[in-house]
Amino acid sequence: MPPTPREVFLKLVQAVCDERWADALDLYAESTHVTHPFHPFTPPPMTSLEELRAHFGIGSTAEFEPRHTLRRRPAGVTVHETADPEVIVGEFRYEGTVVETGEPFAIPGVFVMRVRGGKIIESRDYLDHLSSARARGQLGGVLDAIRNHYLPQK
Repeated sequence: MPPTPREVFLKLVQAVCDERWADALDLYAESTHVTHPFHPFTPPPMTSLEELRAHFGIGSTAEFEPRHTLRRRPAGVTVHETADPEVIVGEFRYEGTVVETGEPFAIPGVFVMRVRGGKIIESRDYLDHLSSARARGQLGGVLDAIRNHYLPQK
């Protein structure tokens, strides 16, 4: 019997915390639809494992190279079942410390996921991207990119 949507969500959050990117990628269907509606640059949906591989940084360089290493764990996890047995809403926080500085961080998130046959076929991932950038030491670069993206050049 394939894992339930709840089990898939919990495995995903733990795999991200443990930086087991291949395990996280294995939870997605070959054809999927993953969006980050609160991302400051409104990137297009990721619809393939190849796009998710790049997102997780497997075999590629991220747009903003992290300056800090994060030690994190899931916290405040609540999974809401819905009337549709394929869909769950998962609330959580990534909590931890920045390895280089010892500074604590918390990155809240809510995932609305559709899981079929034990694989994620659709997910809307609402994360606090600015808190994530701050924890990774990327906030200055991200804010500069936001300014360049949204403010007209003079």
